[in-house]
Formats: sequence, C-alpha cells, structure tokens
Amino acid sequence: MNTQYTGTALITGANNGIGLELTRRLLNEGWEVAALIRSAFPADDLPIMKAVNSRQLRIYTADLADFSSLRGSLNRIKADEPKLELLFNNAGGSFPELLYSPQGRELHYELQTVVPYIITMELKELLLKGSMPTVINTSSNAILSIKSFDPALLERPLTFKKLFGPYAHTKMALSLWTQELAPTLAAEGIQLRSADPGGNNTLRKDKNSGLPFYIKPLMKMFFHHPSYGAGLLYNAALGKHKDNPGVFLIKDQVSSLKFSGHAPAVLNQVQHIYLQEFSGAPVI
Repeated sequence: MNTQYTGTALITGANNGIGLELTRRLLNEGWEVAALIRSAFPADDLPIMKAVNSRQLRIYTADLADFSSLRGSLNRIKADEPKLELLFNNAGGSFPELLYSPQGRELHYELQTVVPYIITMELKELLLKGSMPTVINTSSNAILSIKSFDPALLERPLTFKKLFGPYAHTKMALSLWTQELAPTLAAEGIQLRSADPGGNNTLRKDKNSGLPFYIKPLMKMFFHHPSYGAGLLYNAALGKHKDNPGVFLIKDQVSSLKFSGHAPAVLNQVQHIYLQEFSGAPVI
C-alpha cells in the first residue's frame, strides 16, 4: 500500500474501463474516491461494493454533457466533500456519429473539452484545501494524427470522421487549454497536466463504438488491459512529472503539442462558455 500519499481523489468516468481500474488502484492504496459517473458500477464487483458500503467510495451521478445535471452533482460534491487532493477528468468517448449536447454543441467538444474545464473551475476551492492539489486531464495520442486545427470548428464541425475527427480535435483542444491555464493554476498551488493513457482494450459489448472498423480487432488482440492506462494516469498525477505543470505526457514522457499558437483561443472559448452558461458570473 502507498502510504506516502492519501486523501480523496475525484474521478469522472470512474465506473468502467480505465477509470474503473484507476478507482480500484487508488482504493487498494488507501485513497478515498469520489466518483462522478453517469451509469452504475458493476453490481457484481464485490470490492467496489464493499468500498461503497464503507463510504471509501462515494458516488455522484450526472450526465456530464448536460449542464443542469452536472451543476446539481457538482453542488452536491462541494457540499459533501471537505477537500480534494486529486481530480482526474477522465470521462469521454469516441462516438459513432455527429451528435450534439443539450446545450447545442458537438458532443465530443462538450464532454472532452468544455466539461473538464468546468469541473476544474467548480472544484478549485476544494482542491486548494488539499495538501497536493493536482488535476490530470485524460488526452489521447490520437492528437498526433491531426494535420490542421481550427478552434472555430470545434463547436460545430463541418465534417465527421471516427476517432480522428472530432474526438482527436477535442482531445487536442483539451491539452491546449491545459497547457495555457497551467501556469495560472500553478501560481495558486494547483498542478495541471494532460496525459495519454495509451492503447487500452476498452471495448464494451453494450456500446456502439465510435472506432473505425479496422481498429476493433487490433484492440482486442494487441491493446493493453485498462489497468495499463490507469497506471499512466496515476503516474501523471504522482510520478516523476508531479511538479511539472502544463505538460502533455505520452508513455509518461513529455511530448510537444502542435498548434500551441491556438491555445489562448481555446482557453478563451471554454472560459467564455463557463462564465456565460454555467457559473452565472458576468461575462466581460
């Protein structure tokens, strides 16, 4: 058991795939976990159910892409949790077609770019009460495939391509605003980074995957168990880069970001959405 670090970690998307394995690891090491999830944990997972019953694992339910639902759950978290040490903005997914959130924005963009910013801002006060406040945004090495990037097209893309279209572009946007915001949060005492969890077999029988057809058999045969990705996110938070704000990590190594010149524009976009539509603060 890890005795150097203990406290509470909040994980979005904690109930399946990489998020579930990260939850298991932290629980096994003595952490408390607050799970912000849309659907339930596996009912036949006895260690998870034991952690729920003991309150070591606390569940907050929301449709993260629906601001009304998200706002209610974040308010409950702020009322019930005294502080946070870690925040893993891990929820996301590759959708099979062009979809839109209840707020009218492309769903990958809302869930993978905008919502992590909202959650970070809303929970910043809880993080500042922790002794080692750290935020890890789950990005993707799919961003390496991007040939061009236009922030103006994130909200309503003109075309759709599985995995390498809106999914990759919104993960790029996530890492860009992470890089841009990190120095400001570091000055306040919060470490912020993005990390690629690598290739993991996260296929689910009950879910219509947004993966290209040729990737699915490769994933089954060659991709890692989700515990591999969980380990990379864990290391991004607590490993050798724990004092290195703003970096994008691939295989636990710092990787450069293309299109860094667009980072201020992306951060401005998500800030504007947060202030105009979510926080109720006046827009200047």
